[in-house]
Amino acid sequence: MSYLLKSLEAGPLTLKNRLVMPPMATAKAEADGTINQSILDYYLEKSSGGYISLIIVEHSFISLEGKASEYQVSIADDEKLEGLKQLANTIKNNGSKAVMQINHAGSAASDEVIGTKPVGPSAVKKPRKGNLPKELTEKEIQGIIEAFKNAARRTKETNFDGVEIHSAHGYLLNQFYSPITNKRTDKYGGDIHNRIRIHLEIIEAVKKEVGDDFPILLRLGASDYMDGGTTLEDSKIAAREFEKVGVDILDISGGHCGYVVPGLEGQGFFAPLTESLKEVVSIPVILTGGITEPKAAEKLINEEKADLIGIGRAILEDSKWAKKATESLS
Repeated sequence: MSYLLKSLEAGPLTLKNRLVMPPMATAKAEADGTINQSILDYYLEKSSGGYISLIIVEHSFISLEGKASEYQVSIADDEKLEGLKQLANTIKNNGSKAVMQINHAGSAASDEVIGTKPVGPSAVKKPRKGNLPKELTEKEIQGIIEAFKNAARRTKETNFDGVEIHSAHGYLLNQFYSPITNKRTDKYGGDIHNRIRIHLEIIEAVKKEVGDDFPILLRLGASDYMDGGTTLEDSKIAAREFEKVGVDILDISGGHCGYVVPGLEGQGFFAPLTESLKEVVSIPVILTGGITEPKAAEKLINEEKADLIGIGRAILEDSKWAKKATESLS
């Protein structure tokens, strides 16, 4: 049998194969972040037939100050619950598991979108593209932890199968994680253990809120690929700590300025990260990055580079990709 088509147990989550559709922003929501028919139609098409075992819905903002862009999905208030429930059920009724990714943009937000000055771990601009943020106080950090907790509660209340905490691609938690953007001298800055303190406090708060039977995923920018940035060695330490506090699946990416990293190409270009991280944790690891060929995905699983394979652009361009891949490997 195909390695890619084997089932997998991930904590309380049972997946029928190793195919994952990673979160990809659609910019289809209403201006206030409400789910509309356009988004429902999009996910209905992508999940058709249930060939993808796990669909991670695009990042949703946990509070207005954390909104990354116009027409981004909101999970910031209880008024959005009905639309989110429709979205979860649309995916699940097609036979795929549905996970919601929750996020705070930090300094990647713009004052035009959020109506106020963006915030960050330090008053430091993100490389290449970013606004000069206001440095968060410890009290404000506690408010962000609370907002993540409440967003996770809404995810569970709206019938999703799990929640993914976003710490990649230069958003707020990635900003805390990276020494490039985290210059704090308090307990949230300095060495890797302090830089992941906010992550651990969020995971613990979410776990307490949703219980042990609701899966928690974490998307980690495991290397900044920049001088002075986060390294794979940092991420080995972080991955072990995340597993200890209750993360069920690690979803690995890289690049402090987004998921496209100059010089990285080929099928599964983050494989060196996932392969190394698999050696230090026992929870499943998702590999995404340039994978377009079913045989390449099969090979990556067979060679234990990862446990799950995220197919992004190929599914974006062809909604029947997973169906064709399943049939070709069966």
